[in-house]
Amino acid sequence: MARRKNRVISALDIEITGVADKGKGVGRDEEGRVIFVERVVPGDVVDVRIVKKKKGFFNGFPTNFKKLSEDRIEPLCEHFEVCGGCQYQSLSYETQLKHKSIAVSDALKRIAKVEFEELLPIVPCEEITYYRNKLEFAFSNKRWLTQEEVDAGEISNEEDVLGFHRARAFDKIVDINHCWLQPDPSNDLRIGIKEIAKEQGLPFFDIKKNDGFMRHILIRNTTLGEVMLIVSFFRNDQKKIKAFFDVVLEKFPQLTSIFYCINSKQNDFLLDLEMVNYHGKAFIEEQLGHVRFKIGPKSFFQTNSKQAKILYDKVVEFAELKGTENVYDLYTGIGSIALYVAKNCKQVVGIEEVADAIKDAKENAAMNQTENCVFYAGDVRKILTDEFAEKHGKPDLVITDPPRAGMHNKVVDMFLKLEAPKIVYVSCNPATQARDINLLSEKYDLVKVQPVDMFPHTYHIESVALLKLKKGKE
Repeated sequence: MARRKNRVISALDIEITGVADKGKGVGRDEEGRVIFVERVVPGDVVDVRIVKKKKGFFNGFPTNFKKLSEDRIEPLCEHFEVCGGCQYQSLSYETQLKHKSIAVSDALKRIAKVEFEELLPIVPCEEITYYRNKLEFAFSNKRWLTQEEVDAGEISNEEDVLGFHRARAFDKIVDINHCWLQPDPSNDLRIGIKEIAKEQGLPFFDIKKNDGFMRHILIRNTTLGEVMLIVSFFRNDQKKIKAFFDVVLEKFPQLTSIFYCINSKQNDFLLDLEMVNYHGKAFIEEQLGHVRFKIGPKSFFQTNSKQAKILYDKVVEFAELKGTENVYDLYTGIGSIALYVAKNCKQVVGIEEVADAIKDAKENAAMNQTENCVFYAGDVRKILTDEFAEKHGKPDLVITDPPRAGMHNKVVDMFLKLEAPKIVYVSCNPATQARDINLLSEKYDLVKVQPVDMFPHTYHIESVALLKLKKGKE
């Protein structure tokens, strides 16, 4: 039997009324079915090509814009249509903030399903360009072609490029001329490295064949003017590595430190690889308020330093510490929040799964002469036990800043057992934060929530929630 040809299914005149997960626009067809649409903004009216049908909703792409939203603006970046990294760049910043605040509010209403006293106005980012302190770029011998280039025909995608992975095209890279996310010398450094590699005839990585030499770079910078470069090579050819870095250092003497690693795996994950300190210090330094941090090649650190201080100030404000409290800081990373609040309490006990991060946390505590912090490496759900609480004392406050997936159910259960008077929950995902708040509502009241914009032009939003133990549970 011959296969039935796939029919192109379209939905016409769809008005985009809101923003859903990962920045997709949302609208409804004539039958009331929800349609999630990429690369649109609220207020657009579009024809949509449906590419995925699921029970109760569709996913699709716009094929024709019937009406453009009044909130649309001209994007800053020449790569906006193809890169996919700054989904909201065609929206005014005021409108971005409005929809991010709505996303937090909707998650609390739909998922947390609890009453709360106050949703505070979102804290905007003063600098909406060049705000990141960390960016990663990939080498490839295959360039992503725009639809116009494909339609024109006879254009080869075989080209050495350095840029961002295109969504759903793992083997092709969007070549980046100028990125508006990270301050100088990020753009000059990326372009210079690309030119040096091409001049030296170093093969750019072929993802499908898993072969090449130049594979990946990561640039970190701080507000103190320090810059770290990390280069991932596919092969350990010391002669080529030295020749490459000799020219890099000649052209970019401002580099504070250079690391490299050899990655012959079939993925770009670097945290499991040995980092070789080729030049300069083994870390760069950053200052947030009264705390100074050492940041190594594998350190997790908030990628917007200036806004991170504002975020941590909100944690301190919500915590209302008097100086006598026993504080647990879960998913502590390199101890950023722990060290930030330590001067306001008696003791902070931090837990983090990544052992290298805990090493950083201890070094940062020593550098800041902070002696009331204790750090443990391991899975929070395995370390946070009755025995742990007995050893370190019942917490007066728990601060938790989990990854996007939120907290494991066993961790939530332990929260309910510990019955700390207050919880300050920092989240980069309002949906999983709301889910956990719903579970915690058995014993906790949600008092207030503070959205903080850390990443302008993207759908990402941080949310700080204050929960207090219900009366009668103390």
